[in-house]
Amino acid sequence: MTQKAIKSKFGRALLIVAALIGLILISSLIWPSTSYVSGDSDNLTVAVTPSKPRHLPTPDPLRAVYMTSWVAGTASIREPLINLIDQTEINAVVIDVKDYTGIISFTATNTAMSKYGSMSQRILDIEGLIKRLHEKNIYVIARISVFQDSHLSKTRPDLAVIRASDGEMWRDHKGVSWLDQGSHEVWDYTVMVGKMAEQVGFDELNFDYIRFPSDGNMQDIAYRFYNSNEQTKPEALESFFKYLDEQLSLLTIPISADLFGMTTTNNDDLGIGQVWERALPHFDYLAPMIYPSHYPPTFNGFANPAEHPYAMIKIAAQGAIDKTVAASSTVAKIRPWLQDFSLGADYTAKMIEAQKQALYDLGINSWMMWDPSNKYTNSAYQLNIATSTAP
Repeated sequence: MTQKAIKSKFGRALLIVAALIGLILISSLIWPSTSYVSGDSDNLTVAVTPSKPRHLPTPDPLRAVYMTSWVAGTASIREPLINLIDQTEINAVVIDVKDYTGIISFTATNTAMSKYGSMSQRILDIEGLIKRLHEKNIYVIARISVFQDSHLSKTRPDLAVIRASDGEMWRDHKGVSWLDQGSHEVWDYTVMVGKMAEQVGFDELNFDYIRFPSDGNMQDIAYRFYNSNEQTKPEALESFFKYLDEQLSLLTIPISADLFGMTTTNNDDLGIGQVWERALPHFDYLAPMIYPSHYPPTFNGFANPAEHPYAMIKIAAQGAIDKTVAASSTVAKIRPWLQDFSLGADYTAKMIEAQKQALYDLGINSWMMWDPSNKYTNSAYQLNIATSTAP
């Protein structure tokens, strides 16, 4: 081949390379970037186009009500509750992403999660619902039940708490099975659920049932992963809290934890591993469930604590303040759950208002209201002050 031919061929090659580079550059501008993740057992490759969700800032004060996933997915029941939020001081809603059944309330393109078979269509259009709530300036919190999980303990019995007597699955008095608090796969699964919730637009992750079991045959309970010879229950849970904190730290949204109400007044772990001071450093907010009806008879001298909403909330919240201040943390992290349901006493609007007032009198302005049936006492919530300070 002549020198001229070589030069000519080399020149054509350069032109082809330049054209290819130009095509690549142009296509990167025309088509959005797509990342690819490999499938699970079927080895399929699934295209995932990530999008950055919009989140609302945490309102101050925050006043929330709880909404089950079934209500969230049923317009005829959901809409009256949204109207209540829209018209009153309430400015946030806590929606079940994963309840005690272990079922996740929406589906998403997540191959790592799909192998667990826990996603459902309780809420058909979760992103559309959150977008609509955001348009009304309603802050949306994802509630995630962690260790109380009937679905995963059934499909993955190797991760479940078991009976010491025969190695079969342990259940509490309600027949609900639990996941092992020491299982790191359960920890990672919880992180995945949290990241899914953030990706579809939830503004905060709220973790519930982050404890050891308590209601059942505790003499016949055993763990495959948690080892009481290596860690106490409080130490094991604190390790989990720290792991959650670290793994979710790159998210731009807060995380919160639901704790037994008596963690604010007791100095032990109540047999379930929860200690206020051990949770405090690892969450943006702590939500003690200080329902007056859930305290034992004669607590603080009250024959029936449920009949004394103001006094009970003030005692419990003051305990939270004292422990938080002693730990050199901020009282703004305290966001209690209050009760809007009748148990131990017939809860009226006046009794619900008394709980809120007890918090305000202590300088705690945020709260979340619990009613498992989602039938809230409308007259207990003030109108048109969603952005105001505490009364």
